[in-house]
Amino acid sequence: MADSQFVYVTFIRTTPEKLWRALIEPEFTRQFWFDTIQTSDWKPGVSWQIAFSDGRVGDTGEVVEIDPPKRLVLKWRNEIFPEMAAEGYSRMTYELEPAGETVKLTLTHVMDKPDSKFIKGVSNGWPIILASLKSLLETGKSLEATRSIPKGI
Repeated sequence: MADSQFVYVTFIRTTPEKLWRALIEPEFTRQFWFDTIQTSDWKPGVSWQIAFSDGRVGDTGEVVEIDPPKRLVLKWRNEIFPEMAAEGYSRMTYELEPAGETVKLTLTHVMDKPDSKFIKGVSNGWPIILASLKSLLETGKSLEATRSIPKGI
């Protein structure tokens, strides 16, 4: 088991297909994920990155596993903060499960390093990103706080 881990579970009133698109398509991620877009060909072994609207790359990695619309596993490294980049790659997993009129989304982000600065960082970031995603899919509007690049980044 990894030495540092963050797990978040939420239920979103949507379909697995709509949630999947929101998690990977640039026109969605830009709305709820601090004005960023993800780029990838979404196949195992292919590179993946998140970039801000100003062109800076925030995170990079590789698609490890993909099974639309059920599961996505990414190898992930932060590129913005040197102390986090120095920790190397983490592993992030989305798992989507239909649950009545909702979809259960489980996010697990792990790093094989005790007291990881990166996992502490994502533990603060993921809850607001996923709350904004939930709001976007259920109401058509993301949280205002997640629509632009945060100060200090």
